Amino acid sequence: MREVNNYMKMTIAGYSRNESLARMCAAAFVAQLDPTVEEVSDIKAAVSEAVTNCIVHGYRDTIGDIDIRMKILDGDTVYIKISDKGAGIEDIAQAMQPMFTTSPDGERAGLGFAVMQSFTDSLKVKSTPGRGTSVTMLKRLDRRG
Repeated sequence: MREVNNYMKMTIAGYSRNESLARMCAAAFVAQLDPTVEEVSDIKAAVSEAVTNCIVHGYRDTIGDIDIRMKILDGDTVYIKISDKGAGIEDIAQAMQPMFTTSPDGERAGLGFAVMQSFTDSLKVKSTPGRGTSVTMLKRLDRRG
């Protein structure tokens, strides 16, 4: 069992303008660990992609709640869980393939999950069609000092 040293949770409306709010709150929360600029950038990018996926794919043309939970585990690992109650994903393995997108207008690159994977140490996706999706990421920070 991992020790939880601190945690936070917040719910934002699925407006694209709130993506920057989620990113900044994530950065502020991990600041307590004295992360490097690169570590903060990685976390912000992963959170940004997850929230954007909720907005674009989960809720599509509607607005719904996006839940964001973060924890500090064992003093050096950041746990991030981002969930929606939107459309869900039929085939998670297919959705995680680079270049796959459900965006009908073709304006999306289909790289959201690949970006999240590249900036974190662990990525898990759970989804139920019609009920929503949750993305859980872990990022271990280098301990200095």
